[in-house]
Amino acid sequence: MTTVRLDTELETTLERLARQRGQTKSDVIRDAIEHLAREQKTSGATALERLRPFIGIADSGGRELSRQTGRRFREMLEMGSVTLLP
Repeated sequence: MTTVRLDTELETTLERLARQRGQTKSDVIRDAIEHLAREQKTSGATALERLRPFIGIADSGGRELSRQTGRRFREMLEMGSVTLLP
């Protein structure tokens, strides 16, 4: 068992959350700890791990947009459709 000491403002917030959610104060505290633990686990993930669910879900319509991007970018620069910042 753990005891948590809260200042008046946090105690009032906890009571309000428990009342709004129809939970005990202990349930609200447990939910908050679980949420923080999940958030921390996610924040430690690599960019690839965070983006993995989205990789490959879009279709370019057969336009092969990822091919020859360097050439296309150079052409855009030459045409003036891209402005480089100083």
